[in-house]
Amino acid sequence: MTAPLIDPAEPRFRLGLEEMDRTHLELIDLVNRLAAVDDAGFPALFDALLAHTEAHFAQEEQWMTASAFPALHEHRGEHRRVLADLRNLGQRAASGRPALARAYVREQLPHWFALHAATMDSALAGHLKAGARG
Repeated sequence: MTAPLIDPAEPRFRLGLEEMDRTHLELIDLVNRLAAVDDAGFPALFDALLAHTEAHFAQEEQWMTASAFPALHEHRGEHRRVLADLRNLGQRAASGRPALARAYVREQLPHWFALHAATMDSALAGHLKAGARG
């Protein structure tokens, strides 16, 4: 078996908020499963990643709004950019052209997630743990 694209045991992905950490582990699982799935199963699993990511980001944005998170606009902008990429690539995969979506999963998502978790999500988690949760 090949190594996962994102190691779910990596401690840096645990930000100390149970719901956020659980959601991140679910995203990691989907990304790792996408790396191994065959072409027939890829579009449906990619759709599951999109649906998960939409719900994940909506929850974070709800927390940011309720707690007056100072970097709300930057964080929301990053979410919108990633969702636009996922939607575009999902349409291509659904029409029988999964190559770009597969490359995005392998080459972009692991690095993006690690950076996003370490910067934007870490800042949000710190803000919420400091008692700003609305």
